[in-house]
Amino acid sequence: MGIITNITDKYQKCIDACTTCAQACEECFMLCLNEPDVEARKMCIAGLVECASICKLASCSMSTDSKHAKQICNLCATICEACAKECGMFKDDHCTKCSDICRTCATECKSMS
Repeated sequence: MGIITNITDKYQKCIDACTTCAQACEECFMLCLNEPDVEARKMCIAGLVECASICKLASCSMSTDSKHAKQICNLCATICEACAKECGMFKDDHCTKCSDICRTCATECKSMS
């Protein structure tokens, strides 16, 4: 399942979830910036940025079979859950979808421990 090796196959499902989550958070971030209530979304927007960043780090750490991958994934799960909660407060389609994707990523990351 890896792209050029099978060393990280044990992580592939989580790598995919983290990559998807990072993309969803970045897309949601851009959409939130254009919402009329952008001021009310400050915490959500900050959470989206943080979540996308940790998801990218987690994906990279798993791709390199880092000895700290599990700890990074545990932190990623915590941040994804917080982002899902914050994003879930807004009922527009993009925030609802992003919240669901963050929860899925958190579940995958938790399974790494």
